[in-house]
Amino acid sequence: MPDPIHPMAARSVRDLPANIFAVVMATGIVALAVNAAGWPTGGHLLFWVGVATYAVLWILTITRCIRYGSAVYTDFTSHARAPAFFTIVAATGVLGNGCVLLLNSPGSGLALWVTALMLWAGLSYTILPGLIEATEKPELEKGLSGVWLLTVVATQSVCVLGCLVIPHLPDDAIEPGLFTVLCFWLVGGMLYLWLIALIFYRMMFLPLTPTDLTPPYWINMGAMAISTLGGVTLVSAVRESESLAELVPFLKGLTLMFWATATWWLPLLLMLGIWRHGVKRYPLVYDHSYWGAVFPLGMYATCTLRLAREFGLPFLTPIGKTFAWVALAAWAATAVGLARRLAPQNASPTTPPRATARVRMPDPPPN
Repeated sequence: MPDPIHPMAARSVRDLPANIFAVVMATGIVALAVNAAGWPTGGHLLFWVGVATYAVLWILTITRCIRYGSAVYTDFTSHARAPAFFTIVAATGVLGNGCVLLLNSPGSGLALWVTALMLWAGLSYTILPGLIEATEKPELEKGLSGVWLLTVVATQSVCVLGCLVIPHLPDDAIEPGLFTVLCFWLVGGMLYLWLIALIFYRMMFLPLTPTDLTPPYWINMGAMAISTLGGVTLVSAVRESESLAELVPFLKGLTLMFWATATWWLPLLLMLGIWRHGVKRYPLVYDHSYWGAVFPLGMYATCTLRLAREFGLPFLTPIGKTFAWVALAAWAATAVGLARRLAPQNASPTTPPRATARVRMPDPPPN
């Protein structure tokens, strides 16, 4: 029976990258960043773009799982690609933040938090055991990249959204709820320590070509930025929890360490990008992985603005606002690249052109 899906569309669904929900992550966090920087209209517009994209990507993902399960299984069992599925968790968490902060809808945020929590548990305890138990494993330089830090981003996204919605629960659920998200924050920090040691070793002591230096290495910074945001939201929730109140000095100190680490990564990653594209002349063409570079910029802007407000550090506000516009520009450039990728190419004619008759001109008359 012929496939009802057009061959080109079927191929696109089958080859849907595991990190495709990074589009929603980037769009949602840039929406929050520009809203916090003073442009609420742009923030709301981008948020609804993210919601629409989220719905479309879920339809495509479910279709891929049903029709091309073997391709999904291949990604799930790949050390290089499997962690990219955690973009689904982070995207859900970012949209949940938008529901609370932009729409003032904690009920929608709570529903998305529960969804993110279930997705996090499902992916964590299927992907990670499967990769650990695999008998054939790639070499470190082939299986490890910044993509692995999406496990940190997903974990911290559960913490950040939880801090926003848990205070709206019944009184007897607030204390255990905040303790739970505190644990997520700590687990995310520990995951970063484990993974960044291996990633830093891979970058410093193993050959790194321009092809290897993919945009997801920006998540080295993004994971620390969202960890900073997690710490800030925990501190802001102190009034709801006696146990958190006792940890305020610890929370503030670790949060500042996370922000400082994210800031330290920024110049280094920028220099590596110049080396990749300027020195080594690696072509700067659109790829879905570039959304993994937009998200850290938006998250850095958001966490810096929140840090400045909650910790009483107003001199950081201009930095946060500047990066909000940088993130918006990066989002716009990447969106243009995506639009050009999705635009239909000039269709070639379905029928061969009509042959042109050649008419032999008469010989000129003799002089």
